[in-house]
Amino acid sequence: MTEKIYRSDQEWQQQLTREAYSVTRKAGTEPPFTGRYLDHHEKGIYTCVCCGLKLFHTDHKFDSGTGWPSFYQPIVAENITEQEDRSLFRIRTEALCACCDAHLGHIFPDGPQPTGLRYCINSVALDFTQE
Repeated sequence: MTEKIYRSDQEWQQQLTREAYSVTRKAGTEPPFTGRYLDHHEKGIYTCVCCGLKLFHTDHKFDSGTGWPSFYQPIVAENITEQEDRSLFRIRTEALCACCDAHLGHIFPDGPQPTGLRYCINSVALDFTQE
């Protein structure tokens, strides 16, 4: 299990860009089809922009056509926590970084096999390390 990271809002604002802070700390969403990792095909690992926890591998990325990078599974299931999200007048499953509670995006049951899940993730919530 990863040790939790706690910072004040002021510390997060100093560390992150305005967009990354809005998405990861205030549960915002970047506009569809604008994220830097949407059409990104280098081989490597996507990490949390806030704490660096390894979240997704490019082997699990797919083009969902939704406008956000999509993955059918995380690197390690325990690195993503799930929370019910009742915003926008519907019930969704929010994806959070298990280490720092950063809002990453949402999880939907319409992804490809073998999981049938679609982790719809904001690019601004991610960093990338090439293999």
